[in-house]
Amino acid sequence: MDRAQKAESIETLKGVFADAGAVVVTHYLGLTVAEMTELRSRLRKEGAALKVVKNRLAQKALDGKAGEGGDALFKGPVAIAYGPDPVSAAKVATQYAKDNDKFVVIGALMGETVLDKKAVAALATLPSLDQIRAQLIGLLNAPATKVAGVLQAPAGQMARVLKAYADKNAA
Repeated sequence: MDRAQKAESIETLKGVFADAGAVVVTHYLGLTVAEMTELRSRLRKEGAALKVVKNRLAQKALDGKAGEGGDALFKGPVAIAYGPDPVSAAKVATQYAKDNDKFVVIGALMGETVLDKKAVAALATLPSLDQIRAQLIGLLNAPATKVAGVLQAPAGQMARVLKAYADKNAA
């Protein structure tokens, strides 16, 4: 990799660290190409991505913003999982780590905050942004449905009373 490619990679990583909700740092030693492809497809379904990074370039892209704890994450064969939603990448990465012993979650970066393995597991248990939106819409729609039912009930009762009088007069 020449100097221009390294500079381009550093700029790309700076963009990833700035735009991602959370960057999950993992070790992937021993994974086959098929297993990496499967992991990438799982992440893609959730709107996230996986990128194998060079440790030194990642540390330069961080530029010391995450401190020594952030630099310490980048040792060994490192791949980062990231997405705009902080939960999606953590959820898929931790689930895949449970299924495959060769894939290990080391920690994560949320902005300038360094998370350990336990914090990433806790992050993975949170509902995703789409799930939260669905719950919020459900809460907003429920009162509207109830209001419509309440407003509709007296009209229905009135119609039944009038029908009863009509049936009584017809008989």
